[in-house]
Amino acid sequence: MPLRGLAFCILSFFCLAPANTKDAPVQVLVWPSTGAPVVRFSFGKFREVGVADKHHNYETEVTAENLWTKRISSAEFTLYLYDKNKIRIADAALSISDVSPGSEVKFQTYINASGPIVSLELVPKALPAELQAYLNLPPKLISITVNSVPQGADFRVDGTASGTTPKIIQIPAGKHVLTFSKDGFSSGTFPLEMAPDAVSGGSISTELGNSTHDTVELRDGSVLSGEVESVSATEVILSVGGAIQHLNRNSVKRIVLIQREAPSN
Repeated sequence: MPLRGLAFCILSFFCLAPANTKDAPVQVLVWPSTGAPVVRFSFGKFREVGVADKHHNYETEVTAENLWTKRISSAEFTLYLYDKNKIRIADAALSISDVSPGSEVKFQTYINASGPIVSLELVPKALPAELQAYLNLPPKLISITVNSVPQGADFRVDGTASGTTPKIIQIPAGKHVLTFSKDGFSSGTFPLEMAPDAVSGGSISTELGNSTHDTVELRDGSVLSGEVESVSATEVILSVGGAIQHLNRNSVKRIVLIQREAPSN
């Protein structure tokens, strides 16, 4: 049976006994809920270890078993916990790594809940590439802000045009190459590697190479690139693409002049 559309697969298990029952049975969640099972989580009874400000602290032993035919390099899940009215009262992170087929790992999980635990829900958070491919899931995309100095550079990600800096993009985990170009500046390359567990919200910035032309930055934020012909107390004369521009001295914020070869005699 093909396993498709499981990117948002959610498993639920409703307890048969109240959470405070001493002899509560072991609770089991199998993921995914359809098709061939991959991981089985078995939970011992939730032992209350303290109450503080109406919040209950629990601990439980978790056993995770690899039911798949291949080694699971890493996988992260979120465990949601609900009360008798199906209101979410807590969540916990469950992660496993380097689990061979048929093997199991055990670990303790501590939970701070706002009431007695009655039901559980398991949602995958981050899966390795090989498991995503097995389940035919789209790769995880990570949001990152791409910027440059100066701004306004066109850039490509792995050869594909991706916009103008600054811009937020989404890319999958792995190694990438960003290339930048801007009129009047040398092009630049930025190697980028995104870890599988990377979270969205980061940023990268690269400084473009030396300008190949003089640069005039105006007070309104715009930047002109060309050849500065002259500067006086009232005017800056700039040649841009062969066209002469006369700029009011007070509108200019900064001038950057490149080093030129001295004319030969």
